[in-house]
Amino acid sequence: MPDGTPDSESLTPLERYRSMREANELMRDPTQKLAVEKLQSLHHALKGYQPAGDGFLSGWKDRFGLGRRSDEPPMGLYLYGPVGRGKSMLMDLFFDTAPVERKRRVHFHAFMLEIQQRLNALRKVEKRADPLMQVAADVADESWLLCFDEFHVVNIADAMILGRLFQAFFDHGVVVIATSNVAPRDLYKDGLQRDRFMPFIDLIVEKLDVLDIGAGTDFRLDRLKGEPVWHTPIGRAATASLDAAFATLTDNADPIPFEIEVQGRSIHAHQAARGIARFTFDELCNKPRGASDFLAIANQFHTVMVDNIPVLDERERDAAKRFVVLIDSLYEHHVNLFASADGEPGALYMKGDTAFEFQRTVSRLMEMQAEDYLNSPHAP
Repeated sequence: MPDGTPDSESLTPLERYRSMREANELMRDPTQKLAVEKLQSLHHALKGYQPAGDGFLSGWKDRFGLGRRSDEPPMGLYLYGPVGRGKSMLMDLFFDTAPVERKRRVHFHAFMLEIQQRLNALRKVEKRADPLMQVAADVADESWLLCFDEFHVVNIADAMILGRLFQAFFDHGVVVIATSNVAPRDLYKDGLQRDRFMPFIDLIVEKLDVLDIGAGTDFRLDRLKGEPVWHTPIGRAATASLDAAFATLTDNADPIPFEIEVQGRSIHAHQAARGIARFTFDELCNKPRGASDFLAIANQFHTVMVDNIPVLDERERDAAKRFVVLIDSLYEHHVNLFASADGEPGALYMKGDTAFEFQRTVSRLMEMQAEDYLNSPHAP
């Protein structure tokens, strides 16, 4: 830079962190500092590291994990803790400064969708019964530093291949960084055929340094203290407020469309990032949804935003019933709710054969706006 000050990409993670602290962009947090120190060590270990001998992968043996590397790969890092602890910020800080040419940062859900698409494409073209090792080799050839945000496993199709996929990554010398809301031992908890998933957990614990950064302040919610989560009436101002909250809670991450498969049905969120999803009322309650759909949402996301909740009448009893089930599911799993609506909770459904039952929903909507509820941990 002209004034002689190094730009942010030339700094190490620890230097970037100290610079942000001095600028009062970050509050003092001992657990975050410990994470930065570990990332700093990894930053130094990556300098000059080569996953294979001559070139990136040498010959067909190296491509399938059978060759020997000249260097043992540095140990990666698995950061976990509740929402708002700065996990994604810390990973971005590391990724931006990592002295690696072939590197990639990606939301874990988006990455696994890509893996499944690559597998399907290879099966069609080459008629391979098990193309997973080829896909793993191709991914490793493209990026030997993989940074996964929001590491969370809910799909049995993903769960069944993760062990072999990641073993192949590690065999190729790929270094992995991951952030998650849960400890490795709690991944895919209560999932189908979880016994077949356990070797993957053992692999993660063996290959990655696991750090709990749960102790401390929820910084994102701290920024929203005193700000309303229920915005009325529907209109530009309410939409703008939800846009601003989404940006704050995701640290201005780029949102992506998101789909959850439930019993053959697809639930689509038009915006999702860092454990937060945004839907319209129409998408959730004016379509044939059931409890299993809403439970899947409550398990996947710690915060849900719902745009354009209307005032309902007796002709819209089905939508009212679905809204009751939606709020019950979010409430039971301590999911934070941000919404825009045409009225306060008590005015949303005053006449109809579900009106009495709806009073419980009104009570829960009021409680979900309280600071105690907003500060409670997500319970997927």
